[in-house]
Amino acid sequence: MADQARKKQSRLWLARLAAGDHRAFAEFVEEYKKMVFICCRTLGLKDDEAEDAASETFLAAYKGLSRYRGQAELGTWLWRIAYNQAVNYLRKNRSQDLLLAQPDEQLADTHDRPPHTELENNEQAQIIWQAVERLPRLWALAAILFYREDKNVKEIAKIMRVSQNTVKTYLFRGRQKLKEMLADALGEDIDVTG
Repeated sequence: MADQARKKQSRLWLARLAAGDHRAFAEFVEEYKKMVFICCRTLGLKDDEAEDAASETFLAAYKGLSRYRGQAELGTWLWRIAYNQAVNYLRKNRSQDLLLAQPDEQLADTHDRPPHTELENNEQAQIIWQAVERLPRLWALAAILFYREDKNVKEIAKIMRVSQNTVKTYLFRGRQKLKEMLADALGEDIDVTG
């Protein structure tokens, strides 16, 4: 039911945007800005960098509306644009090494910002999402897309421009690493698969 409502909302936005309704664009940005910002931060952009990449994302989405064919969900399409904008920002402004998924690589400054979780009052959820933020960037992005954004493996593969098997590997390795991290942090065996 929520999926139907989301698709209907997407069609309405697209129709209004095509008609030049600026209020529709403001609503679109408001609806998706948190998601775009999470994508940018997960790839390692600092807040000000993420804001720049998010602005570029929405500009690119607006310019690309005529090319949106509706084959992917609107949110999935926007994730892909955000991912591309963040990667382009990193390529222009930082070394390519930041994009490599090294097992022990940590996100910079994750301990300084609050966890991105819908269940802020749930202490365990906070601990888990903080741990996700410490995963290698590509593993963290795959986990966020899969568990927070409810994207399937095929959609994630399109967004990240990797094979479905690569996404499955990122998710598997991410779950294994999370299990280790959480067991160390909490001193117990944690199930991070569901």
